[in-house]
Amino acid sequence: MSNRKDNDKDRLNIEESDGNKEEKFCYLCKRPESVTGKLVEIPNNIHICADCMQKSFDIINSTDNPYMSMIGIPPTVFGKAEPKTKKKVEDEPNLEFDRGKIPLPHVIKGGLDEYIIGQDHAKKVVAVAAYNHYKRISSNVPNDVEIEKSNMLMIGPTGCGKTYLVKTLAKLLDVPLAITDATTLTEAGYIGDDVESVISKLLQAAGNNVKKAERGIIFIDEIDKIAKKQNTNSRDVSGESVQQGLLKLLEGSNVEVPVGATSKNAMVPLKTINTENILFICGGAFPDLDKIIKARLNKQSSIGFQADLKDKYDKDINILQKVNLDDLREYGMLPDFLGRLPILFTLEGLDRDMMVEVLKEPKNAILKQYQSLLAMDEVDLTFEPEALYAIADKALEKKTGARALRAILEEIMLDIMYEIPKDDNIGRVVITKDYIEGKGVPVIEMRGIAKHKRMSTNG
Repeated sequence: MSNRKDNDKDRLNIEESDGNKEEKFCYLCKRPESVTGKLVEIPNNIHICADCMQKSFDIINSTDNPYMSMIGIPPTVFGKAEPKTKKKVEDEPNLEFDRGKIPLPHVIKGGLDEYIIGQDHAKKVVAVAAYNHYKRISSNVPNDVEIEKSNMLMIGPTGCGKTYLVKTLAKLLDVPLAITDATTLTEAGYIGDDVESVISKLLQAAGNNVKKAERGIIFIDEIDKIAKKQNTNSRDVSGESVQQGLLKLLEGSNVEVPVGATSKNAMVPLKTINTENILFICGGAFPDLDKIIKARLNKQSSIGFQADLKDKYDKDINILQKVNLDDLREYGMLPDFLGRLPILFTLEGLDRDMMVEVLKEPKNAILKQYQSLLAMDEVDLTFEPEALYAIADKALEKKTGARALRAILEEIMLDIMYEIPKDDNIGRVVITKDYIEGKGVPVIEMRGIAKHKRMSTNG
């Protein structure tokens, strides 16, 4: 009898404790457990109802979920079959280059002329080399002759258009382009990028399409920075060793490169790329190379009436055009490295007239850009010819080539671009030489005055 009373008492105590317990709510939809049914408890005392749990799985399992694709989880992980999609780009067949679709050398040079001022010899060399290279990998290349690669080495002062020349070439040929800086390359095992990282960048530029990347262009800038160091007691991990590492890439070899990364590790998939059909273009300013060239040329000086003056080449602005392989070897470039860059050419330094043409002639000339920006505000921007030469003189003083033009114009146009939108009555702005030199102000014509002047002139 006493046991029965104790059981009834325990049951009453449990019912009272359940009545006093707080009701649980869904963490996502905030509905109570009495409405949703039994909640699922996860760590940190979080409860989720069955409806919200199902919605979460549906979102995760959707094919267009960007978060799951970022971490590499396919939709099939959660039991839902992946829908049929188009064939991946990587699995596309190897479409050979059709010789009929390769632009002719004069067409390539004509396209380069629209963007690059001067450098006629350099553009002609690049056009012929690129044309021959892609003929070499076309579908109708003869089998009885093995044509070597047309890798190029361009030398020119800073700001003369080396990088822009390669960018324009890749755009005309419609091939992927990877631009890398040789200063970041080091010997394998040291901090920095190894030589195979340049292939990884090309693969990324090709959208991870191996076949497309194997027909691309790689431009290695600042190639003079990996010259063999002179009189050094430390290990040369970014000079001669990098040149040796690039030898196999320039000549052609199978390289395993990581996909979506620049360094190999166990978590990154690898793809094999053959560099035999990749066009390599190396460029650099090669500072102090002119001294080596002058020293070689001055060896011809001797006593007599036919002797050359020792200062004959001191004022020659295009002294780099007289470079040869012996000068580059003395500079610190390995003979094996130079042998894999058979096409050597130089670019001219920009003079005053070329600077003015750079300002106004190319399709994307900086003056045209500012004129288009102000034309959106219905304002006509005009530069006097003397003002253009004044800008060119300022740029030549900076000795950074065409790069100085943008900085100078940004400073000149700052106040104009700030003040013009304030007044809707301004119709025309004329930049004068005095304004460039800081001795005056630009000429501003109001719309009514400009109209009155035109009427009186036609009058």
